[in-house]
Amino acid sequence: MMLSFRRKFRIETERLTLRPPLHSDFNAWCAVRQESRDYLTPWEPSWSEDHLSRKAFTNRVYWAQRSVTGETAIPLFLIRRADNALIGAITLDNIRRGPAQAGTLGYWTGQRYARQGYMAEAITAVTHHAFERLGLSRMEAACLPENTASRGLLERSGFKYEGVAQSYLQINGRWRTHVLYSCLRLDRRGRTDAG
Repeated sequence: MMLSFRRKFRIETERLTLRPPLHSDFNAWCAVRQESRDYLTPWEPSWSEDHLSRKAFTNRVYWAQRSVTGETAIPLFLIRRADNALIGAITLDNIRRGPAQAGTLGYWTGQRYARQGYMAEAITAVTHHAFERLGLSRMEAACLPENTASRGLLERSGFKYEGVAQSYLQINGRWRTHVLYSCLRLDRRGRTDAG
């Protein structure tokens, strides 16, 4: 199913609207990223020198448009409906069709919005969309082993630990090992026909 970007793609949850970034989000995005810099950078790839520039953000918006239209990724901002605040982002990326029918989940929340259940709400909604609307069979996520908050969030959201990937991503300037999680549309893990 191809999604038309002009159709104003949105996912609604109890407290949030999840939608692709718009050019008008620049100031809010820049503010939440800047104020949460020390909170976010231990867990993310190193920020480029122009990370918070309007040009970089414009490129991000165009990438989001192409990705949603081409169904290669679904990058979404989390907008809190109570006050229209941009509080974070979630992306279903690396969508693979054919025999894989899988995608990779990534997310971040501004520090002042953390641990309030917003990201769990967003993960639940994106997982439902991926399985029910896109027909994916598998969603994957990875995080640093010491990121206990993210690991707990994934586990509470139905993701199961699968293992370790050595030197998986460059985080904060160096190659880091990650723990891998997945969520399956038809999860039969732990079940067996053995008597």
